[in-house]
Amino acid sequence: MSTTTAAASWATASLSSQSAALNDGRISARELVDLYLERIDRLNPQLNAVVTVDAEGARRAADHADAARRSGQARGPLAGIPFTVKDAIATAGLRTTAGAEELRENVPAEDAPAIRRLRDGGAILVGKSNLPRWSGNIQTSNDVFGTTNNPWDPSKTPGGSSGGAAAAVASGLSSFDIGSDLGGSIRIPSHFCGIVGHRPSYGLVPQRGYIDHIGGGTTDTDLNVLGPMARSVADVRLILQSLAGPDPNDAPAWRVQLPEPRHRDPRAWRVAVWLDDGPDAIPDDHVRRLCEQAVDALAAAGPTVVRERPAVDMDMSRTVCADLIAAAILPSRDSASQDRSADSHLRWLRNRERVTELRAAWGAWFSRFDVLICPVMGVPAFAHDSSGSIGELSLRVGDRDIPHRTLAHTWNAPSGVVGLPSTVVPVGLTPNGLPVGVQVVGPFLEDLSALAVAELLESATGGYAAPPLAADC
Repeated sequence: MSTTTAAASWATASLSSQSAALNDGRISARELVDLYLERIDRLNPQLNAVVTVDAEGARRAADHADAARRSGQARGPLAGIPFTVKDAIATAGLRTTAGAEELRENVPAEDAPAIRRLRDGGAILVGKSNLPRWSGNIQTSNDVFGTTNNPWDPSKTPGGSSGGAAAAVASGLSSFDIGSDLGGSIRIPSHFCGIVGHRPSYGLVPQRGYIDHIGGGTTDTDLNVLGPMARSVADVRLILQSLAGPDPNDAPAWRVQLPEPRHRDPRAWRVAVWLDDGPDAIPDDHVRRLCEQAVDALAAAGPTVVRERPAVDMDMSRTVCADLIAAAILPSRDSASQDRSADSHLRWLRNRERVTELRAAWGAWFSRFDVLICPVMGVPAFAHDSSGSIGELSLRVGDRDIPHRTLAHTWNAPSGVVGLPSTVVPVGLTPNGLPVGVQVVGPFLEDLSALAVAELLESATGGYAAPPLAADC
């Protein structure tokens, strides 16, 4: 099979389809790798999504995967599947900068445990995807590699901080990517670029090797998770199964066994829907319309759908989340005169007590509902704006100027602060041709329930579609 023929069939295919084709010989791992390397050469200059490429290493791994498959030693559903990784996650022998000039030439000696698990399963690392400096923005730009563009409209941001990851997956530059999410960094880019992204339950996937400051990657960060970004819910589930597990230091005694989905029959699901919450949390007309259509389509597929907001103190949720994020990012602050208000152990302990209180409230609420559906952000992808930081910029939504940080926290903080799993599913395009996603939030450690309802929603709305830039697929 020629690379050109393979491109027409496989560049934006699901991981599951690629795996089946590898198993029955319709395509080889080497052909897949060459396909993605060719597309990176051809399409990436318009996107700047992939910033470091390991062509030689990827081809070598692909040849090994093909030989293993011929000898009957293929290792699982990810064997021979090419992927990219957010450039804040350590990759052995491959530059990892976190978007920071200080780490421009940083080459880790070891993989992050999550990346090691993927490689051990036969997945093939092709390169690293772009991000903002220290993963600290809802846009993707830095002084090392520049700005990443949205594949649906290059004048728009792909979101952040896993913006390069979302742009690469959406445009068919890799089969999947691994991003990170502190306050929405998987969910926002997935929404802006029209892909599926999953924020796992906190602690389900080891986050060691995640670099957000010089010397970082050795401890866990409050609220932060590493998670999969792909083109279908089934793909995300497969990747999560490879990623999930205890930190290697805990592995001698700990195991992970996720609960099965609460229901198998679509009619058994009880779904809560929450689409607005005060003046800063009213989606624009286009986002609201697509969210409503998605909810109607889901209801028609069988689940019971109830309009009810979570019985949780949302103001406290957002305040505590903002405080914990401020504390988590202190090591990456550039100024010696930085605000130290978040740098208090007592304040941190008080916030952890509030998190426990909030988690109990969510647990009680989930005794009545199986999942929650809510927006990711109240707007689709917006125009690049490099005139300030996330704390300085605002966006006009309706008749209000809403700060970027508020846009990010409004819908992502309430579930993120208590570590709940959330799956983002694309549900359609605005009249301007920009994707919109919704998030399906599940109970703590019930990731498979969130994914199950997300799959129903994906089936009802059509799921991923290739952007114009990837139209040759």
